[in-house]
Amino acid sequence: MKIVLLAGGFGTRISEESENKPKPMIEIGGMPILWHIMKEYSYYGFNEFIICAGYKQHIIKDWFSNYFLHTCDVTFDFSKDGEVIVHNKKSEPWKVTVVDTGLKVMTGGRIKRIQKYVGDEDFMMTYGDGVCDVNISDLVKFHQSHNKLATLTSVIQKQQKGVLSIGPDNAVKSFREKQNHDGYAINAGYMVLKPEVFDLIEGDNSIFEQDVLGELVSRGELMTYQHSGFWQCMDTLLEKKLLENLWAQGNAPWKKW
Repeated sequence: MKIVLLAGGFGTRISEESENKPKPMIEIGGMPILWHIMKEYSYYGFNEFIICAGYKQHIIKDWFSNYFLHTCDVTFDFSKDGEVIVHNKKSEPWKVTVVDTGLKVMTGGRIKRIQKYVGDEDFMMTYGDGVCDVNISDLVKFHQSHNKLATLTSVIQKQQKGVLSIGPDNAVKSFREKQNHDGYAINAGYMVLKPEVFDLIEGDNSIFEQDVLGELVSRGELMTYQHSGFWQCMDTLLEKKLLENLWAQGNAPWKKW
């Protein structure tokens, strides 16, 4: 099952870091948060990624094209016409497709633009700025158990995110955008989607969280996998420092590899 990662936004709320690079390339412990998310999925055996890039998308492509230079010791032998020797290669079992989905395209539009790379199969999708300790295998099993079009992971957080109303059968009864309320179940990303979801995306201006999730709710086709563990987005510099501190202290709950 492929994983689609949304990594094309401007990251305006953390502009101190995102002015010179895409938000998913902001580093936690010396590695982009995008890498941390991919390592989470890879731990559970999911290794094929489609990255929806946009703002400064070339930086994402350059980083993956030089992956060994970022992660290994390297000898540059100029006496042999600049021969490059990579030592102790730290390889990953990944297949990564980076797609330029446009500069100002909305989230739904970005997902629509990578449809040809997903094909006619279920796929996973999440945002390129949040880490968690969700059991990905259990999430997929839950999605396959109910036969609805979409599953999203929800967490209880005192933050202003898209708010979910969840029924006793784990069906999502309503979805609304952020308001000033605390203690609600919120959309944490980490979704599993059937390919029919592509049909609900009208074009580049489609906002997935409003247009598509709202339509799925109205059809009774959106379920939630309720996660009671760790989840943290990186919208602000303060949240970035929080994640950095957890990593530096060896207490990063998302690190299972």
